[in-house]
Amino acid sequence: MQNSGLIKTDFPRLKLFNRGKVRDVYDLEEFLLIVATDRISAFDVIMPDPVPGKGEILTRMSAFWFKQMADIVGNHVISTNPDEYPAVCAPYRADLAGRSMLVKKAKPLPVECVVRGYLSGSAWKDYGVNKTVSGIRLPDGLKESAKLPEAIFTPSTKAPEGQHDEPITRDDMEKLIGRELTAQVIKATLSIYQRAVAIADKAGIIIADTKMEFGMMGTDVIIIDELLTPDSSRFWPKDDYAEGRSQKSFDKQFLRDYLLSLNWNKKPPAPQLPDDIIKNTREKYAEALSRLIS
Repeated sequence: MQNSGLIKTDFPRLKLFNRGKVRDVYDLEEFLLIVATDRISAFDVIMPDPVPGKGEILTRMSAFWFKQMADIVGNHVISTNPDEYPAVCAPYRADLAGRSMLVKKAKPLPVECVVRGYLSGSAWKDYGVNKTVSGIRLPDGLKESAKLPEAIFTPSTKAPEGQHDEPITRDDMEKLIGRELTAQVIKATLSIYQRAVAIADKAGIIIADTKMEFGMMGTDVIIIDELLTPDSSRFWPKDDYAEGRSQKSFDKQFLRDYLLSLNWNKKPPAPQLPDDIIKNTREKYAEALSRLIS
């Protein structure tokens, strides 16, 4: 299979602001231009091979969720149509179509806002140590992938590129951004998650957990970056769910499981990905999108 995904953008007439694990961000003075490439990362390491079409899937899914949540909290999206972008973007329309967003500039909050409805991943490991996750005490006797009595907010730091985010407590978050803003962000995060869970349930998807980012525009809190994508969430097929084990997924857990089967130290350089791993990863992302947006 020829892997023809977009692994990197190069727009000489635009000012590159940041190149993240997945997104290339350009500074258009008044606005930012966010381009979702087909790069994929695992364990905070960017893989050498792209997943063709992944950027379009992430962009469509984020746009869908931003619209669904607009009455709960505003977001940074101005347009996803390159025809509506500033004229300086016109020469790059072909690369921008379907995988980009023109967005408002905001001041990002220095925390990752994670909400969990199920006990999985790092939370499951933490629970095994002392029955707590981010300082929140959970009931005894919970199994892996168990549905929690209620969704919990478990913030983390925003680590520099290539480093791991570290869990923090609500008290830590209040010290970073203040008590009032912390309460506002937690309320918004939980409200978004609860609505998303109900929407996804009708599509046969369990959203086990997800990560959101917020920013400030003046005194207003808005959602930035992406929202409820397979890159930032655990999506499980509802019809295969059972507690007490790990779950099949519509996210990059499939890729992580493959990498864990190798003798790789989770540090760059990452190994080349076989064609079938790339193909199956893309299919999982695409199925999540098609279930949600028919």
